[in-house]
Amino acid sequence: MTIDAALSRAMRGTIDPPLLPLPDHIAKLLSEMGSPLRLAAHLRAVHDVAHQLVDWVEMRYPALLFDREAVLFGAATHDVGKAVHVSELSGPGAEHEEAGRALLLDRGVSPGLARFSATHASWTRSDVGLEDLLVSLADKIWKNKRVPDLEDLIVARLSEATGRAVWEEFIALDEVLSRIGDQADERLAFQASFPI
Repeated sequence: MTIDAALSRAMRGTIDPPLLPLPDHIAKLLSEMGSPLRLAAHLRAVHDVAHQLVDWVEMRYPALLFDREAVLFGAATHDVGKAVHVSELSGPGAEHEEAGRALLLDRGVSPGLARFSATHASWTRSDVGLEDLLVSLADKIWKNKRVPDLEDLIVARLSEATGRAVWEEFIALDEVLSRIGDQADERLAFQASFPI
């Protein structure tokens, strides 16, 4: 299989488990950047989880205003800086965050969308919005990693928006995260099937 064919499979191919394909404009962007296969597979898995999260938010909170498309773009591009800092695909590091934002800005992406590359690991900053929190959550729950501080921030935002009790919002979020997390092993296996 050629590298182009493998990249196409990582981003858009029919796979098991079924994951939504990355949007055409994201697939094109990743191809132009020479994305490592593992990165493309990771972004696809996180994007799929973000879809599940925004669908749930829209269903449960129909009056809540948030930018669905920004969340999906952020999930599909949050780690693009790892195309430059490839060692961070298999090890720790934060250099990819600002590098990703710069890569996106250089390609004409608006600062409002490019920000997710820099904010996906900085959810405690005071200036992050619900969209940033949802991208951060998708980047954790795709592999069933539960981060109480992040989840508490989201629960607080949802409770504030709806007027419902925090415990009620916690239970609702916990249920959807448990359901999404149940498929983590399949997503991890998909990602691992592509080399770094």
